Amino acid sequence: MARRTKEEAEETRVQILDATERVFHEKGVSRASLAEIAAAAGVSRGAIYWHFENKTDLFQAMLERIRMPLEELARASESEDEPDPLGRMHQLLVRLLRRVELDPQSRRIHEILRLKVEYTEELGDLRRKMQDLSADCDLRIAKALRNAVSRGQLPGDLDCRRAAISVHAYMEGVQTNWLLVPEGFSLAAEAENLVNSLMDMLRASPALRIQAG
Repeated sequence: MARRTKEEAEETRVQILDATERVFHEKGVSRASLAEIAAAAGVSRGAIYWHFENKTDLFQAMLERIRMPLEELARASESEDEPDPLGRMHQLLVRLLRRVELDPQSRRIHEILRLKVEYTEELGDLRRKMQDLSADCDLRIAKALRNAVSRGQLPGDLDCRRAAISVHAYMEGVQTNWLLVPEGFSLAAEAENLVNSLMDMLRASPALRIQAG
């Protein structure tokens, strides 16, 4: 009985997150209410509060669902024991871009994240959490780049902090631009070339080298 209760609780949590995606996508995050999410999920507001503290908590759990499948690759590129950190990063970035177009859930969540979040006063806590997440992403990219430098895959004088900011901005920009005009080109088909151009920038751009003096 206890096992069944645990399974039922997990099923309810999944229902709530599925409904959260639909409501956030339809109305935008700031305009969506917990009452609307509860109605879409077929549960009470109390059921939402049993699993999640507030709208920010719901948003983070929603993001986690698309982050986890790629986490293994991300951690591999950050590991000092990984023999091919740059290859792992390349694989991760290509897979990320392809998923935005080919996986409906990933596309929906990315549209919410990039096009349907208005950081109102009510969502101030979410803004701070997203700022922390962005800063952490820069640190993780820089760590992977340092591993690639140590393996001789990137120039020894690469400014890893500046390069990490550039990688992050490039990937965010490509995804946002495609989501705005998806009929312009196939992101999945172009993913390999887009990431290759980013790798070329890391290897060859003088602006990403440590500046003397």
